[in-house]
Amino acid sequence: MKTVLFACIHNAGRSQMAAAWFNALADKTKAQAISAGTEPGARVHPEVLQAMREVGIDLEGVSPRKLTDDVAKDSAILITMGCGEQCPHIPGLRRMDWPLEDPKGKPVERVREIREDVKTRVTELLRSEGWQ
Repeated sequence: MKTVLFACIHNAGRSQMAAAWFNALADKTKAQAISAGTEPGARVHPEVLQAMREVGIDLEGVSPRKLTDDVAKDSAILITMGCGEQCPHIPGLRRMDWPLEDPKGKPVERVREIREDVKTRVTELLRSEGWQ
């Protein structure tokens, strides 16, 4: 089983959406996702909770967590989410960067667009890796 680590700064928006979509769409016998942040926030952004709830994914009980070596140790791929210079680099992990807009404080209509962009990217990753 492969583990994909989605990382952003606060682990309260993009990386939470990506991990949730991944775990909802992946073949659970082949791959799973986790998410973390370099400076985790206190909670998942309310606008992200709302947008994901609209598609049947409830992130209400999820808490942002710090990206540590221990969190990353079993991952095969690190996908950073538009955090620029603050994006982590973890030796030994295949790394991809998805330059996604931060949904924090955005109108729900914009958060929905970001949510769908994340879903498209996750679906393409699952297809290319054979994890669907």
